[in-house]
Amino acid sequence: MYLSYENRQQPVKIIEMAEQFNIPRNHLIKVVNKLAKLGWVETSRGRYGGVKLSIAPEDLKIGRVVGELEESLQLIDCDAGPCAFNLNCGVKTILDRALVQFMQELNQYTLADVVQGKTRQEIKHMHLSYIATDG
Repeated sequence: MYLSYENRQQPVKIIEMAEQFNIPRNHLIKVVNKLAKLGWVETSRGRYGGVKLSIAPEDLKIGRVVGELEESLQLIDCDAGPCAFNLNCGVKTILDRALVQFMQELNQYTLADVVQGKTRQEIKHMHLSYIATDG
């Protein structure tokens, strides 16, 4: 969401995002690397390097983001532990169907949709305040 701010001249530094969102830098590096492998961001090194979106916000579906970034979307794992029903219950089927519906709902929205209105204003404020203090 932070990278969606369109009036930024230079790529965003990882340290900036880490400070803005109080996220450990090393964790953020892992996330950025994953986003780069997915082709959603471009990264560059050096003084003028950083991170920027490489996909239009209106082309990035929220369900796809959740699906790619979560290690597992499985709500329950019937193979993980002892279960008295031994896979003979309907809970997993219901949860699996609900998850499909959930992902379909998320995929009706894009990054552009979620960064509208007050969110867009907050992102702008964050960028401008950071640039004013550090840039």
